[in-house]
Amino acid sequence: MHRGPVAEISLSALSHNFETVKTVVRNRPVIAVVKADAYGHGAIEVSKRLLKEGAAYLAVAFTSEAAVLRNAGISSPIIVLFGRDDIRDFFDLQLIPVIYSIDTARALSREANMRKTAIKVHVKIDTGMGRLGLRDREIKTVSEIPGLAIEGVFSHFSEADLQDRSFANHQLEKFRKTRTYLEKKLKRRLLSHMANSSAVLSCEDAYFDAVRPGIVLYGYSAIQPFSENQDYEGQSKRQRTAKEEVLDPGFRTLSSALMPVMSVKTKILSLRNLPPGTPISYGRTFVTKRKSRIGVIPVGYADGYSRLFSNNAEVLVKGRRVPVVGRVCMDLTMIDVTGVKGVKEGDEVVIIGVQGKEFITADELSGKINAIPYEILTSLGNRSRRIYV
Repeated sequence: MHRGPVAEISLSALSHNFETVKTVVRNRPVIAVVKADAYGHGAIEVSKRLLKEGAAYLAVAFTSEAAVLRNAGISSPIIVLFGRDDIRDFFDLQLIPVIYSIDTARALSREANMRKTAIKVHVKIDTGMGRLGLRDREIKTVSEIPGLAIEGVFSHFSEADLQDRSFANHQLEKFRKTRTYLEKKLKRRLLSHMANSSAVLSCEDAYFDAVRPGIVLYGYSAIQPFSENQDYEGQSKRQRTAKEEVLDPGFRTLSSALMPVMSVKTKILSLRNLPPGTPISYGRTFVTKRKSRIGVIPVGYADGYSRLFSNNAEVLVKGRRVPVVGRVCMDLTMIDVTGVKGVKEGDEVVIIGVQGKEFITADELSGKINAIPYEILTSLGNRSRRIYV
């Protein structure tokens, strides 16, 4: 028996989301973000499909992620967003490093000079994220370091929700000024990109020469509530609904058009008929109040199913929602199937996905535990056995 759940990855849904993005951004080049093993969806297969659909670049976090793609025979341009320790890998694997510090620039310059070559790079500008990126005086210094062929310039929004555009507009203006300065100094046009998923959804001003989507490719909006009644800014459901009503129609169209790419499934390992008053799992946090039929599924927090889902989530069995009961264990989780007829050991259980007329999304699960869909997808996706459909 294989450990844990199975993640079914729909490559047709991935293609649909990519084409939706391309339509919205009017066929600008797409830099497809496939870091963290494509957000848990499997970087190799996802990258191959996105390139087939027309992605111009791939973007990963570190050189080790890029090496996996190169070893799989992927030869497309790959931008490495953060790595700098393995300087030689950028040259040996023909990768595009991101210059986000003077030290990184000088290390790449030394290697380039030693090899008597130049390396194509993208320059990251810190316009307000405060994480990585060059500040004003550093930009001039980097532009004069030998061995660096600057072909792109980009930045990153500090807010996933761009509906309050005041700070986003500040970032955009700062980026435009920096891009203009660099292009004048270098006397050439640079590939400019700033639109992450949230900007693709809601900020046409940020499209520039290319867009850099991540989560929307996998079927989810970057603008997410954290729970049924409260979102990440602490707003009530009524306030959030009012906010959504003023969204650009293009956002609503794109967001509703997205198709989740990942489904996560398992099977019932065991069924138990228990009398009233029976405690379930560690700490006796759930006690049966009636004659109960309890299913045990072979999924736990070691498989990325958070312990915070204890008594706080549902799964699908025979097209019906059934609750998680008791504490989620390392390898096992209990579900109450008392009200579902004909349940047998080996029956399918859907953790994320569709069964019958019911569905559960990563949005819903993230809302249960004050998280975001990214966490759900990477946690379950990276620890599940993947199949591509």
